[in-house]
Amino acid sequence: MTEQQIQSKRIKELEEQGYYVIKLIQTNKNGIPDLIALPQNCDALFSEVKRPRQKVSALQKYRIKELEEHGIKTEVYSG
Repeated sequence: MTEQQIQSKRIKELEEQGYYVIKLIQTNKNGIPDLIALPQNCDALFSEVKRPRQKVSALQKYRIKELEEHGIKTEVYSG
């Protein structure tokens, strides 16, 4: 089994348990694990950063809604 297949299996398992799972590709912290699994109604905050007057894309709106449906706080921040 490849690492990608193992990750896919673990993501599926965690999502079946009610977690919102994100595979981290690139972060500002070296050595961070591959996946983050957030339980419903956790205290995490996802912040979408935009320049003034810049619009949130349809995909970003979808993801924000998806997070909020899991009880996770979101914001769109433009300084």
